[in-house]
Amino acid sequence: MAVYTPLTLSEITPWFEHEFSLGKAMDLRGIHGGIENSNFFLDVAQAGKTHEYVLTIFERLTAAQLPYYLELMLHLANKGIPVPKPIANRAGEILFTLHDKPAAIVTKLPGQSHLQPTAENCAMVGAMLAKMHLAGADFPTVQANLRSLAWWQQTAPAILPHLSSAQQSLLNSELQFQAAFFASADYEQLPSGASHCDLFRDNVLFVEHQQQTQLGGLFDFYFAGTDKWLFDLAVTANDWCLNTNQADLDEQRLAALLNAYQTIRPLSAGEKRSWSAMLRAGALRFWISRLWDFYLPRNAHMLTAHNPNHFEAILDSRRKQKNNLL
Repeated sequence: MAVYTPLTLSEITPWFEHEFSLGKAMDLRGIHGGIENSNFFLDVAQAGKTHEYVLTIFERLTAAQLPYYLELMLHLANKGIPVPKPIANRAGEILFTLHDKPAAIVTKLPGQSHLQPTAENCAMVGAMLAKMHLAGADFPTVQANLRSLAWWQQTAPAILPHLSSAQQSLLNSELQFQAAFFASADYEQLPSGASHCDLFRDNVLFVEHQQQTQLGGLFDFYFAGTDKWLFDLAVTANDWCLNTNQADLDEQRLAALLNAYQTIRPLSAGEKRSWSAMLRAGALRFWISRLWDFYLPRNAHMLTAHNPNHFEAILDSRRKQKNNLL
């Protein structure tokens, strides 16, 4: 959530109060972190109370692609899944234009991220991810995950010249493996549907209430897509269930995540057979995207690039580690 398109409160106030009936815009703050879009916290005063929203200007996604993400969030929110809910303007539109770019306003979820999650946190996330998958099963719109195999294959040639020979060998080897996996009968039969595809620790909020921890919500759906639910679970496990070396899987956290997920949606035999390969797919996806952002960056205010070596180490671990609890 970097800022590529700077905005000021005085700049957006006339537009906001003309387009929306939410109240008076009081404060606008750029959000630090992430790398894709320009994001801002927007404080709005109405009836003596201050309400917080998130304003996003989309820097890569097009107006034609965005209805999938916004309508998916609306669909999930209406089914009781704690996700940001897009706010319609006076004309009933949830997608509009700022600085000649598509933009949206969504509700701000309560809570804070737990960047050093416990097994209990992992269990909460696993259960909610399964509930989200089932809630989205009847979402009618289909849009492929834009950061899947085709994108990996398209992006790799641009980043290979920046890598060492060992890294080039690892990347090419894993791309070949994943192409074969994606073409397999097991992969074809895996259950699929609307998936978050980026459910990292900083995209989940927890609320502390009466000395109890509750899950506050899931957000940042702008990498979502129609994909294998197992891929979504693998991406989540690769970030939430890391050992102290930040590469290998931690058995306690992983067991908590998987057991809680399966209490809601048990995995099929084919999903269990595909688990190790899908963990590798999740690691490869983020190694490639972080290499791309690191070596071919865009200019942005408040941008913090992620170190690609982190997911190189995770991929290397997943290729070696066989104990994955399934």
